[in-house]
Amino acid sequence: MAVVAEAQFHVLAVDDSLMDRKLIERLLKTSSFQVTAVDSGSRALEVLGLSEGLTSSSAVSPAHNEIEVNLVITDYCMPGMTGYDLLKKIKGSSSLKDIPVVIMSSENVPSRINRCLEGGAEEFFLKPVQLSDMKRLRPHILKGKSKEQQPQEEETSSTSISSNKRKAMDEELSPERRRLKLSNYSLI
Repeated sequence: MAVVAEAQFHVLAVDDSLMDRKLIERLLKTSSFQVTAVDSGSRALEVLGLSEGLTSSSAVSPAHNEIEVNLVITDYCMPGMTGYDLLKKIKGSSSLKDIPVVIMSSENVPSRINRCLEGGAEEFFLKPVQLSDMKRLRPHILKGKSKEQQPQEEETSSTSISSNKRKAMDEELSPERRRLKLSNYSLI
């Protein structure tokens, strides 16, 4: 049953290297994720519904609304748009900012890693990416999902909290409830 629940998570993998892209795709599928793999940051923005030239307040285009991406994993070094540039565009978009972004690179450059993490990346993986790295993605996806659902839940939870408080007060005041509570105890 857990595998079915995990299969709903959709990861957008971005890497200009075909070999790395295929490896990431295979690892993600082995970990029960749905995967869309693209070869550039600008192509990733198209899949997400943002065009490279549009401002950060642009809405997701209707053509891409059916693809719900739960996480983006991107290479840092790519021609045209780096993974960091892609990260900044995603985090700068009001409609996409809650999507977790993970950046990966074959170069272990601490200043680059810090820059990405400070810019909003959830993780920074060193290549070659391994199956154990894929297990570290799940908590970020769940956190991203909870942020998306939070505004809806806040509205319904405030209503249920007030009704639960009222129910608790009614139960405390009800003489039948008091007798039931006392009848559970036996005298020795």
